[in-house]
Amino acid sequence: MKYHPKIALMAMATLLAHPFRALTAAAEPTLDLTPPTLPVVPRALIGTTVRAEATGDPKAMIAALQTAHNEFKATIEANLGAKADDTVVNDKLGKINETLNSLETSLNDHAAKLAAANLGGTSQPALADPEYSGLFASYVREGGREEEEKLKAAHRPGTPRAAMSEGSNTDGGYTTPIEWDRTITGRLKLISPIRQEATVQSISTAGFTKLFTDRAVGSGWVGETASRPATSTPQFTSLAFGLGEIYANAAASQQLLDDSEIDIEAWLTGEIETEFARQEGIAHLSGDGSNKPFGILTYVTGGANAARHPWGDIKVMNSGHATLFTTDGLVSAVYALPAMYEPNAKFFLNRSSLGAIRKLKDGQGNYIWQPTYVAGQPSTLLGRPVVDVPDMSNVAADAVAALFGDMRETYLVIDRIGVRILRDPYTNKPYVCFYVTKRTGGGVQNPDSMKAIKIAA
Repeated sequence: MKYHPKIALMAMATLLAHPFRALTAAAEPTLDLTPPTLPVVPRALIGTTVRAEATGDPKAMIAALQTAHNEFKATIEANLGAKADDTVVNDKLGKINETLNSLETSLNDHAAKLAAANLGGTSQPALADPEYSGLFASYVREGGREEEEKLKAAHRPGTPRAAMSEGSNTDGGYTTPIEWDRTITGRLKLISPIRQEATVQSISTAGFTKLFTDRAVGSGWVGETASRPATSTPQFTSLAFGLGEIYANAAASQQLLDDSEIDIEAWLTGEIETEFARQEGIAHLSGDGSNKPFGILTYVTGGANAARHPWGDIKVMNSGHATLFTTDGLVSAVYALPAMYEPNAKFFLNRSSLGAIRKLKDGQGNYIWQPTYVAGQPSTLLGRPVVDVPDMSNVAADAVAALFGDMRETYLVIDRIGVRILRDPYTNKPYVCFYVTKRTGGGVQNPDSMKAIKIAA
């Protein structure tokens, strides 16, 4: 009888669906279904997992066939760099090939005998499980782990399913969620320390006005009986420190606020307060006073508010070079400051400018900048503390790159109430809006206690 591959595959499927029916049915012809004897390959030559001594059970032969095939692929991949004439590798592959051929021959023989038996009957028996039989046929033609798992799942209700693994959600992966950080790391925002160094005044009204006097009290030396004409008396001047308002109106959905593992409300309001501090720092240095504070740099000679204060502007000291700081220029700025402000005087500049100053030396070859070795204490420049102000200008021609003086005496920060948070769940449903406001202002209260260092010859 001529061997037909399609009929052989159908017969093999029938054998697995009805493992004993084809061998025991009385109505079907009696054939010798004993599998041919397979050659035994020494395991030492083909690896520890490949076995050719399969029994007459088709399932065992299929398992052995798959194992041999996997060993064949593993051997090739493990020896990709081997020479084409490598005797050991070629011998191993040859033995595995013999095992594969023997197993395939045995399966084909079984299929042929079953096909012959079915053709001799009046009709082909119906398949009890067509899906399983189809998968089996596909597996014989193409092979693969996926088809094997499908075969296991489709065989019978009592057959165990695939082993549980983390890679599959339905097989247990749902129980192994990815751990994630329940804190939020925010990108760095550089905050100006002007508020910490200045004088802060809280108020309870809509504005704040400060009085100044010129101390122009007249006096004179007189004799015992000489007349005492009237002398000049001091004059008063007021200076208003207006308020500006800074706001944010962030929103988050109610479901996010309810379900998030993080306290979104607390985190969001904290981020807003940080942003307020950043904006304040910028305004304290360069604010124009329009709905914001008057910046200290605007009071420097030539600045927009140089004439605003009754005592005049903040005087400029040149650095001593058109494009650089010099030691002599810094020393001049230190001693231009009145002695009464010296105890609390500090240098205010950014890190870039500080990097340039660190290279400077005095006349004895000593660096004028010294690092601190005490926690919480600032480094010093000419023996005075240094404060890092990120928003100060970098070293460049005609730039005011540093300030030196007593900031607490020089600058006044005005606060009205402070930060106010309005939680609004109504305006923009389904979002909850966090309307945050802060009313604050500021300006120079004493221009004499600060000196500006300008990059100029």
